[in-house]
Amino acid sequence: MNQTLDCAASVKDIYAAFQRGDIPAILEMVDENVQWESWEANYAQRAGVPWLLPRTGKAGVADFFAVVGQMRFHDFRVLNVMACAGQAAGEVAIDVELPNGARFQDEEMHLFTFNEAGKVVRFRHYLDTAKHIEAAAPRD
Repeated sequence: MNQTLDCAASVKDIYAAFQRGDIPAILEMVDENVQWESWEANYAQRAGVPWLLPRTGKAGVADFFAVVGQMRFHDFRVLNVMACAGQAAGEVAIDVELPNGARFQDEEMHLFTFNEAGKVVRFRHYLDTAKHIEAAAPRD
């Protein structure tokens, strides 16, 4: 079986589960020790953007989706999924409204790294951190 095709198919399955709100299906696709948003230095993390904080393990991923579940997505479109051995990237367009009333649009890349068992072992957002930091800031 082609690992590149498997990675792309897995990412498409993750996005489909997200779009239907099936977080347990996503959690089944991640490794017990997954590193979610693990970065050396990330300005959005330094600013405390809740959905971009580093998390570890399935409980951390569940926490990420609990935060994201408070957002209202006006648009979430998967534009493309690209894969190579052991990794896949999804290009997505979002239009999201936060509980604080902030609303923004962004185009993002999501990088998924898979182990030999086909489980996600690392995930990172590549996005416009300035938009996310501004949107997460407290509102008056």
